[in-house]
Amino acid sequence: MTDFFSDQALASLTQHLLPGLWPFVVALVGCVLFVPLAIYLSRRFGWIAQPGGRHAHSRPTPTLGGLAMFVGFALAVAIFLPQYGATPGVLLVSGLAMVALAIDDRWPMHPLIKLGVQLGLALLAVVIFRVQIGWFSLPGGHLVQLGLLEAPVSVFWLLGMQNTVNFLDGADGLAAGVIAIVALVLMLAAGQLGQLEVVKLSGALAGCCAGFLMFNFPPARIFMGDSGAHFLGIALGMISILGVAKVAVAFALAAPVLALAVPIADTGWAILRRRMKGSSVATPDRLHLHHRLQSFGLDPRQTCYVFYAASALLGALGLTLFGHGRILAVVVVAAAVLASTVVADLLQHAGWRVPAPWLRRLLGVPSSR
Repeated sequence: MTDFFSDQALASLTQHLLPGLWPFVVALVGCVLFVPLAIYLSRRFGWIAQPGGRHAHSRPTPTLGGLAMFVGFALAVAIFLPQYGATPGVLLVSGLAMVALAIDDRWPMHPLIKLGVQLGLALLAVVIFRVQIGWFSLPGGHLVQLGLLEAPVSVFWLLGMQNTVNFLDGADGLAAGVIAIVALVLMLAAGQLGQLEVVKLSGALAGCCAGFLMFNFPPARIFMGDSGAHFLGIALGMISILGVAKVAVAFALAAPVLALAVPIADTGWAILRRRMKGSSVATPDRLHLHHRLQSFGLDPRQTCYVFYAASALLGALGLTLFGHGRILAVVVVAAAVLASTVVADLLQHAGWRVPAPWLRRLLGVPSSR
């Protein structure tokens, strides 16, 4: 830790983060400025989530948050990456995801039709815009060419990302915060590999999530809806593929995958659980991990803190593969602070008191007698 703040360490960190800083800021500001209009359009044209059923919110809430996030993201990408070859594909596919699933938010699709839309988006990215995972590498410099499996593996990855983020979006502030963390992890990993375009794309994605989080953190004033979840999922999936498409690095997808390990595992278990029950994979329930945490007594904010801490810790662990070992120490401290906040809130709500009168006097806490 003696060299944590050395000139070399700070210069390295700046080099990795600076190219993504302005896209982050522009996407954040663009999203923040557009959210009020998205709220107005939601109320004007009926994009409203009504309380009741499996929904935990207590009042009608606008659902066009995905539109605001896409506007912020597209604005930043158009400004800072106008000449990048992948820009048209990323913007077109993620924009189509936002529009198509906004229709689903207003007029719910049959699960098979929705799956067809997801598959169509993935195929558009893979076949038309050639966003593909062509190889992966193993320790020791051994390259494994996917060959004929390039397209199927890439489509599976993009389908998985869409559904992972969609299943994650079950509590206020959860999906936006987790994806912001994953995008920052991807930005650092790409920076270490010298991929400035991916750094900027990741910064823009993190920025639109951070801007939306100002309105979506519990209690939410607007939801991202399926449009926002699928926009984030397909955009994150494409950016992560672009991050490894031209660089043969062992475990190149490890950082984003580890950062998303908890949501990915929850998605896999949800699919398996529903199939074991003989129900459709698309059948909604309240058995996801974030629902179970709330049933254990955590409120929506505390649930977010738990997921944020887990994503940051696992993502930082993945970044150690790219030479960012120091970041792990910072994240451990931040995660400890979040964990202590959750524990303190739970103890306070439970009415628990320290069984030591002398300590209560020391802390200035009134006696319960």
